[in-house]
Order: sequence, then structure tokens, then C-alpha cells
Amino acid sequence: MIDSALKTIIENNMFHKGDRVIVAVSGGPDSIALLHVLYKLKEELHISLYVAHINHGLRGIESDKDEEYVGKVCKDLNIEFRSKKVDINEISRLRNMSSESAGREVRYEFFKELVKRFSAQKVAIAHNANDQAETILMRIMRGTGMDGLIGIRPVRDDIFVRPLINCTRDEIEQYCLENKLNPRIDKTNLEAIYSRNKVRLQLIPYIQENFNKDIIQGLNRLSDTIKIDNDYIEAISKEKYKKYCDTNEEKVIISKEAFWEHQSIITRIIRLAIQNLVGNLYNFERIHIYDIIRIQRCSTGKELNLPGNVYSINNYGDIVITRDKKQNIKARSEEYILCNGVNVIEDANIKVSIRVINMEEKTDFKHNKWIKYFDYDKIKGDITLRFRRDGDRFTPLGMSGSKKLKDLFIDLKIPKEERNEIPLICFGASIAWITGYRVSEIFKVDENTKNILEVKIEREEF
Repeated sequence: MIDSALKTIIENNMFHKGDRVIVAVSGGPDSIALLHVLYKLKEELHISLYVAHINHGLRGIESDKDEEYVGKVCKDLNIEFRSKKVDINEISRLRNMSSESAGREVRYEFFKELVKRFSAQKVAIAHNANDQAETILMRIMRGTGMDGLIGIRPVRDDIFVRPLINCTRDEIEQYCLENKLNPRIDKTNLEAIYSRNKVRLQLIPYIQENFNKDIIQGLNRLSDTIKIDNDYIEAISKEKYKKYCDTNEEKVIISKEAFWEHQSIITRIIRLAIQNLVGNLYNFERIHIYDIIRIQRCSTGKELNLPGNVYSINNYGDIVITRDKKQNIKARSEEYILCNGVNVIEDANIKVSIRVINMEEKTDFKHNKWIKYFDYDKIKGDITLRFRRDGDRFTPLGMSGSKKLKDLFIDLKIPKEERNEIPLICFGASIAWITGYRVSEIFKVDENTKNILEVKIEREEF
């Protein structure tokens, strides 16, 4: 079995020389075998080991004995040991989730805590080929997609590794017997009271007896085959994500053009958007992905509430996925007088550079959306930067009359939540430039212009 584990480690590039590895050890056969295998391979792999144990408190004194046992094993092997005792029933109540889900969350929170404490690079977990088969069967019964059929990945997030993922439970138990390991046995694993236990104790033995005695190996081969195809589609989807999505800490905007892509691509783009915003896809199911696709076909302003206080909003065909439904709807009242030279406005995270150029100077005018030029001699009053106000009007370049700024924002399809954040460059009482969008007809450079005002805007969000 050591050879099988080593092959899995090498093929999946699980460890690098000098890695510090947290080994998750419950005390059962799988995790004790994993610890023993890594202990035997640590010199060859050039890794150092630490052990993490969570006492869930679900089995009373038996849970305490598990903790004592793991501590003794670590002492005998001279491995640093860290344990944590929690009340999973209370945590599941407070977090409004099943004890199984709460236990998983608590374990991974503890692993990440120890990764930080020990400056570790990897966390080794004892999932095996039987766990893989059980997971795939359960997902098939729920109607999973291609990604779900992969099951448990050998490596996740470049941190969590599973060296025993290709070893069966029979092989692990035989390894424990041959090496005189005496793991703890959790008797609840032998009771058909949970869905996974029923799959393990009833469904798989029934399939082995009546349909395919090699069902464990068959489902693992299915996982390997699906992974090859899925990885290819995922790579394409990530490139499309970069092409169509604008991402920051508060939201992800998916361009409407993305929804012309094949369904297999757009569904993955949406999943990537949620994952990048939230950090994971827990509680997000197929129906949520297709609900987002559905509202993209609706009128602008259509909203969708998603798990975890996440919202999806149709903005003129683009889809905005955000945690903050009412982003910054209050108008900003600040106004800043601008002087010749560089003006740094820290409150707004904006830098405005101003200079006056004589028309006779030979100057290379750099026209782009953040640098604009105006007839300096037409300006009356202060040069200021402010944000929109009720009743604002603007005369766009090429028009003889003015229109409401609000109507122009609608014409330009600027999202409501962004309108209050657009800097306006004003000359006296008139708006000269809606930065990033339009300049005014009133202050345009023409054949009579003698002096030009150059205004350059720099802003981190841009």
C-alpha cells in the first residue's frame, strides 16, 4: 500500500521538499494508516509532520479516548500533536446546519488555523477509494453534473492532499493488521443511520453481490475519466471568465456576451464568479446557476436572492453578482476645488492633474477616456470635482440643448449603484466632464481656441 500511496503522491505532485504537513488524524484505521505511511516516507519525501485531531464530543467518553489514543501515537512517533474539543451539536444549532456539515466546517477551520500556526504548506486527509465511490454514488442520486462525478479530488486548493485516495478500505485494514496498528473503531460507522452509512453498508454490498463486484474500482475509473474531460472544459472556462468578467472584492460583473457561450461554459463562468466572490460553492446548487441564467433573459433590474446573502442583478443584460444589494445608494455631497498641477483627493481615492497649454505649443494630445481637453478661456468660475446632485443637467458634445444627468445615465446604461461614485469635473456651475463617459459641448476646443486645459483623472478602481 505504501507503493500505491507514493505513486499517488508523485503523480499529483502533492509535496515539495521541505513541506510542513498537517496530518488530520481521527484515530480510525484510515487516518492511522495515513499517518504511518507518511511517517515511513517522510525522509524520502523530505517533509515534516504535525498532527491535528478534533474531538467532536458526539460519543462522550469514547470521543475522549480517541483523543487520548491519537495523542499517545504521536508521542510514540515524536510528532507534534494539536487537538481541539468542540460541541458539534451546539455549533450545528448555532449555524443552522446538520451536525455532519458543522463537523466538516469546524475541522477545516482548525486545519487552516494550524496551517497558519505552523507555517505549514499542506494538510493530508485520509479519504480513500471507498470514500470516493460512496461520494460519487450519492452525487449521482442527487443528479450531479460533470464536476460532481469527479468526486473527491486528490489535491484541492493546493493545500489539501489525499495520498490514500487510490487505496481501498480493505487494503487499509490489511495494512493496519500487517503493521500491528491498533486503530480506534467508531461504532457509529457500522450503523445504517446516516445516508453515507447506508450507501457504505447496504447499497454498495448489494451492487457488488448482484451487479458488479468491482464497483469501487469502476467508480474510481469513472472519476479519473471524467476529470480529464472536465479539466479541459474548466481551462477554457477560466479563459472565458477573464474575457467576460470584471471582478473586485464587492462584486463580479458578467458581461451579457458571456451568455452567448455554450451552456457548459456559461454555467462554469457563473460558478467561478460565485467562488471568487464568496470563496466557495457550499449551498449553491444547479438550480441557483440556472436561476441566474433565467434572470439574465429578463428585463433590467431583475434581482435574485441566493444563499449566503448573495444577490444576482440584471443590469442591462450584464449580470452583477454581489454581497451588497444596495451598494452606496446615498449621494455624495463632497466638492473639491482643483488647482493647476496635481490634486490628490484622498477621501475619494482620486488624483486629478491639471495643466494649461498654449495652442501654439507643439503638444502630443493623448485622447482617451481619462484624459480630456477643454477651451480654457471659456471657463468662468472655479474648477471643481464633485458628484451628482438632484436636478443636475448636462450638455453632451454635439448637442445644442441640455438634458437631465439622470436621463443620460440611463441612456448610457450606468448601474444605479455606480452613479453616485462617478466624479464630475465642473467649471463654475456647469458640468464639463462626466469622467469616463462624456464631455460637454460648452467647453469644447474649436478653431478659435487659444489656451487648452488638460485634465487627467487617475483612480485606483479604474
